[in-house]
Amino acid sequence: MSAKNLFPKLHNAMWPGLVGKGGEGAEPAIDLDTMLDLTAAAEVGGVKFDGVDIFLYDPHVSIDISDDGIKALAEKIAGKGFTIGSVVAPVWFDGNAMGDEGKRAGFVTAVRKACRIAKKLREIGIRPYGLVRIDSAASVSDWDKDPIGNTKLIAQTFREAGTVAEDHGERLAAEGEICWGAMHSWREMVHLLELVDRPNTVGFQADMAHTLLYTLGYNAEKDAILPPGYDWKDKKILDAALKKLTVALRPWTMDFHIAQNDATVKGSGGHDKTGRHCVVNDPNGKLNIPHHAGFWLRDDKGVLTKNFMHICWDGCMFPNAVLMQPETWNNILGAMIKVREQHGWSTL
Repeated sequence: MSAKNLFPKLHNAMWPGLVGKGGEGAEPAIDLDTMLDLTAAAEVGGVKFDGVDIFLYDPHVSIDISDDGIKALAEKIAGKGFTIGSVVAPVWFDGNAMGDEGKRAGFVTAVRKACRIAKKLREIGIRPYGLVRIDSAASVSDWDKDPIGNTKLIAQTFREAGTVAEDHGERLAAEGEICWGAMHSWREMVHLLELVDRPNTVGFQADMAHTLLYTLGYNAEKDAILPPGYDWKDKKILDAALKKLTVALRPWTMDFHIAQNDATVKGSGGHDKTGRHCVVNDPNGKLNIPHHAGFWLRDDKGVLTKNFMHICWDGCMFPNAVLMQPETWNNILGAMIKVREQHGWSTL
């Protein structure tokens, strides 16, 4: 592929400055301006990040931000030379997709508020692509008390949220992550999306760090794809496992995060234990990022799907000392450039 590929656009996530930060025993949050400055400063061979994905939660962006505030946010981000892609709805704080009536209403309300902001940003012109990210906001242990009933309830909540998204001209993507009930395994994730049955509105957000853990069966041993005691030196077995995974989930995938993972499970602050994102060149990282990104960006025959107008790096739960190093972002940007060189395209 030509190094001049223009798509997919390369984005950086802003929420690593917030996720796992600010709570008791955790490092302080990193403000949005600092995260934007770090992203804007990154450059590799004259190439820079094209945009950012944002978390609609304080202290970065209030979910109740005014119209004037949205305009000011757009001006700030445009001033850095960025567009905005996907936005994260803070469904966890007042909602739960399988909770009681109040919790499920809180979930849908968070989606409604996020869609309002997303639509406004789109109308302003700062957001040419992207969607609204959600999760079930339910723990695996709670889900496991009634797997069939709870999955049906989550599907019902997702359908209600999907209707709200459609009313705003938006789409929702549920991020597969082992800490969220009904989304903690690849089989459960596919089953949930089939129950929701809104393929044009409610889909999947694949994160390379989290989906790798699907192959290991964390929180869902029966759904492990890699064999017990797998030797990470055997790359063919890993590729076969990831192929099986992506064949199942790629048809539902609407949004894609580039990330690295060392196949361990950790947590930070108040964030539930889940897959650990690693720096791109972590010696314990199990993924060949450009190679394995292609499993999501190409179909079973190796043809580009062009399903994502942008891809985003997710560095959740990096220590602040790592986040503040310019080298961190240059290395990340360099890896994303390689992904675009191998799996990108030059014209719409």
